[in-house]
Amino acid sequence: MMTGIKRWRLSLGLVIGVIFMSTPLFAQAQPGFDLAEALAAAQPGATIIVPPGVYNGPFLIDKPVILEGKGKAIIDGGGQGDVITVHAPDVTIRGFVVRNSGISLDREHAGITGLAPRLTLEANQLEDVLFGIYLKNAPDSVIRNNIVHSKDLDMGRRGDGLRLWYSANSLLEGNHVVGSRDMIIWFSPHTIVRRNIVEESRYGLHFMSTDDQLVEENILRNNSVGIYVMYGARITIRQNLLYNNRGPSGYGLGLKDVDNFIAEGNRIVSNRVGLYIDNAPRASAVTVLIDHNLLAYNEIGITLLPLVVHSRYTENIFQENSEQIAISGGGTLRQNAWSQAGRGNYWSDYAGFDADGDQVGDLPYRSVSLYENLLEKYPELRLFKQSPATNALDLAAKAFPIFQPKPKLTDEHPLMLPPQLPPPLPTALLTLPGVSQTPVAANGWVPFGMIGVASAILFLGMKRRMPSSAIPPK
Repeated sequence: MMTGIKRWRLSLGLVIGVIFMSTPLFAQAQPGFDLAEALAAAQPGATIIVPPGVYNGPFLIDKPVILEGKGKAIIDGGGQGDVITVHAPDVTIRGFVVRNSGISLDREHAGITGLAPRLTLEANQLEDVLFGIYLKNAPDSVIRNNIVHSKDLDMGRRGDGLRLWYSANSLLEGNHVVGSRDMIIWFSPHTIVRRNIVEESRYGLHFMSTDDQLVEENILRNNSVGIYVMYGARITIRQNLLYNNRGPSGYGLGLKDVDNFIAEGNRIVSNRVGLYIDNAPRASAVTVLIDHNLLAYNEIGITLLPLVVHSRYTENIFQENSEQIAISGGGTLRQNAWSQAGRGNYWSDYAGFDADGDQVGDLPYRSVSLYENLLEKYPELRLFKQSPATNALDLAAKAFPIFQPKPKLTDEHPLMLPPQLPPPLPTALLTLPGVSQTPVAANGWVPFGMIGVASAILFLGMKRRMPSSAIPPK
């Protein structure tokens, strides 16, 4: 007769065995179900429910079907070519683990390649793939709530986590891309990029020759560059968090040859350069509007080329950037507006006063620093930033105005208090994988700091410690 202890051991062993054998390592395709045969036999418009298991690819989909994975349905490419290639329009792929693509950059091997319109990819997890999701001439597509991890290669040998090529009117929403090369949108007008997270990559978002873009409520962090926009028009970047992008360029947000551009409500924090602008806008009849953004704790708040004209900067917060404004290559800024309707920007280093109590400084803010002026000619002097020598140099220039350089900019109506910004991050975004589930607090600002972004960064679990003056009071 079996004792109680033996029964307990036997039961425990059975439970452990069941759990162990049900892990993905031992998962096999359900007996009798063949995915290739199911695809071949399906009628256009059919829904194919794929049970848990490992299905060895690659697979080609050449008819409009809905492919839905249940449980742990894994499609493995075996390290050969694209794992899934979609040739038919109106295909939906949902709920799969897609892994192990080929490794050829020349052939652009990807986890999922879409070659037809109206492709929907939802809630898939892509692992060990060179390119993640690659759309080529696949307009009107929806890429939503997918997770993409690249292959463990040097940055230059990785593919792009998400790439759109001639795929207009598409939606990229709620995706999480980790450790890829770039997230690229080229020649794909009328794209919406909303509530995605891109981190540990080269370019968080890279737009090239594409117009009419809306980019909102995304997190671009720990990349070489957060967002870079080249050769486009009618582009809006709003309410994004661009944090700790510090590669060789290290731009939070970069613009080159862009017309009718709007950046509003963004948190641009702790980058090498918060905002970089080169030849934007390109013509006198168009504009670049930089309004209600936070640029805080960057090495340089904004870097502008001298040829930048017809741009407007109002109601922004320039908080404790090591250098608020830099002019790349020297020269003088002209024909740009730093205030509108009697309101300019908040500058944490403004030393003026407000005698009439209207919350606007009575003296203009002028960005003048002999040390910063020398930096433009001798970048190696940045080694002495925040040292007593730099303070002494600027103090001497004030005492002897003959050495004082011309102001880089003048804000005629500097704000005495930081303006209120839109809420830092939507609560819904915090449900994405890899992000803390603690809700982000609403806006609130201490007199000389920025509560909104500090709250967002702290609740997102970022490692960089902000100064104590930026922490909200209890």
